[in-house]
Amino acid sequence: MRSLPLVLLVAVAASGCGLHFQHADSCLLTPAQKDATEAAVRRFVASVATDINRDGPAAWHKEFADSPAFFMASEGLLVLPNSQAASQAIDNLARTVKHIELRWGDDLRIDALTPNLAVVGMTYHETRDDTEGHHVDETGFFTGLAESRDGRWQFRDAHWSVVAPPVKVP
Repeated sequence: MRSLPLVLLVAVAASGCGLHFQHADSCLLTPAQKDATEAAVRRFVASVATDINRDGPAAWHKEFADSPAFFMASEGLLVLPNSQAASQAIDNLARTVKHIELRWGDDLRIDALTPNLAVVGMTYHETRDDTEGHHVDETGFFTGLAESRDGRWQFRDAHWSVVAPPVKVP
């Protein structure tokens, strides 16, 4: 008889949210919570570009979570395994990048998972000029996990992929 409560729990979960994965998001957030999370994340993403364009690469310190969970990948490689590596990379960028401009595309996608977590994805265009006179013009797609902690949204994880230049056929 000890297994009866477990069987009842599984039956209730199966009839509710637990086993209906195609609609699992409706069990985690009410429509109002989903709308509020999406609106907050939309504001956060817009502020990221504003901050980077105004304050330069050092602004990433505020946009990336200072958390053991943080990591960043780019072009299929883990480039920043933790927030300490991110902080060092940001400091290096701030010393070598003279000008940076980040523009997000109009195709922002937000998948609100909880009131404090959302997956985001969008195209981006970035230009950078470094202190040695090099110019980089980059277009690609960004995905990240946005997390709200202590009343502030940040990227907990980030992935950048750059559109490869077309292959020239001789």
